[in-house]
Amino acid sequence: MQRKKATDLRELRVAITGGTSGLGLALVHLLTARGACVAFVARTASAVERTAAETGAYGIVGDVARKTDIYPIAMQIAGTLGGLDVLVNNASSLGPVPLALLADTECEELEAALAVNLVGAFRLTKALFGALAASARDRRGALVINISSDAAVNAYPGWGAYGASKAALAHMTAIWDEEAKDHGVRFLAVDPGDMDTPLHALAVPDADTSTLKHPNTAAAEIIGKMLAALPIAVEERTGAEA
Repeated sequence: MQRKKATDLRELRVAITGGTSGLGLALVHLLTARGACVAFVARTASAVERTAAETGAYGIVGDVARKTDIYPIAMQIAGTLGGLDVLVNNASSLGPVPLALLADTECEELEAALAVNLVGAFRLTKALFGALAASARDRRGALVINISSDAAVNAYPGWGAYGASKAALAHMTAIWDEEAKDHGVRFLAVDPGDMDTPLHALAVPDADTSTLKHPNTAAAEIIGKMLAALPIAVEERTGAEA
């Protein structure tokens, strides 16, 4: 009798938005390295092709902020993976760049942050909810992880568009977690902390990167939370094997 390694995530089907840079890219690399079946979404075709070639994950070119892109993205995710166990809504927009006080933020800049951080996550989750519920019925486990931020709870000047959209995302996550219990689908809002990513560099160009968390560290922590929320799936995938 041989026991599978606890790092073996074969057959776990995961979709990640914003998968070609920062935290999303780190998640794609770590999950594929541990055997998960991964599909990721990003807007730039060349970056999608490069990441797919590096990791073996399935790349999808699309923009979650565009309503017309959502169902094609969802169909490719479910079709390619043969269903879905975990959705990570990671794609994020700061809104105005450079960051601006709310009084100096254009309405369109606020709308841009909401379109990615809140509405895009909502639309994609809604489009994939049936696939997630089916996974839960099959006792594979089903989970949506929405990437939040401490800006969702702390009033940082200049972070108004981003913080407001992430606060709305966190609260929507909590509501959906309550509403989806009967379907067996879990929802988690996760704050990965301040990371050394292109998004953070846009927001704070003069930040001391030595004080920031590496995306791989944050990705490993999120995978830990993912496994803790999928006890049945993890037990089956890491249990004894003849």
